[in-house]
Amino acid sequence: MGTVTLPGLPLEVGEPAVNPVPRRLMREHVERVAAEHGAAGDVEITVSVDHGEEIARSTWNGRLGILGGLSILGTTGVVVPYSCSAWIDSIRRGVDVARAAGLTHVAGCTGSTSERTVVAEYGLPDIALLDMGDFAGAVLKYVRRHPVDRLTVCGGFAKLSKLAAGHLDLHSARSQVDKPFLMGPGPHGRRGRGAGLPHRHRQHGPGGPAPVRGGGRPPGRPGGGPRPRRGPVGPARRPGRGGRDLRRPGGGGGGALRPPLRQRTDV
Repeated sequence: MGTVTLPGLPLEVGEPAVNPVPRRLMREHVERVAAEHGAAGDVEITVSVDHGEEIARSTWNGRLGILGGLSILGTTGVVVPYSCSAWIDSIRRGVDVARAAGLTHVAGCTGSTSERTVVAEYGLPDIALLDMGDFAGAVLKYVRRHPVDRLTVCGGFAKLSKLAAGHLDLHSARSQVDKPFLMGPGPHGRRGRGAGLPHRHRQHGPGGPAPVRGGGRPPGRPGGGPRPRRGPVGPARRPGRGGRDLRRPGGGGGGALRPPLRQRTDV
């Protein structure tokens, strides 16, 4: 079993990494069995994981300050083999730990390459790195509600071009690169360069990093308004004012982004 070593998690520092819901479920089960047999239920429960310390090296536990083994997670008592909501919850806990540690700069990264880039560029510690994957919306919305002074979003060109076009779920099944958006002004492009960016980004030029704010609205298509983005759950609406109503990824990482963010955001 791992041990909690950093504040920000729903457990005290020094406690075994067994989340509150699994603890409650174990207590309730013991109480129920004890009541059936007329016993007091005064027992000690030992939780162990075979090869847990070795397996934990391939998880995000160390980044969250859980050291020495695995953690026992859960919020409902139901195990889902792969859960988008569990991934998003890990992103949120990463923000909580970074804030509790007093960090003022965190980075949402789409993968290991972008993490290495952020570390090389800014020298961020491990606990400042959020394994964002495709859930850009989850990072932006949670940091909006639980602000840090500076947020960097780092990823490959194609994924970040989708974010620039307004998509908050960057998975290829739920959003695609908007080629007319990338083409910019002209007979084949729908937008001027920089138009429609949903939040502040940073542009690195000869003089070093300089903040730039995108602006403007995409014009409608002749005879029918903006082109809908389609996916497995149907078209996503793009209302005129108030931002884009974009497809919601599993577990709550989507929705419209309301610019501007209060904190500094780099892309």
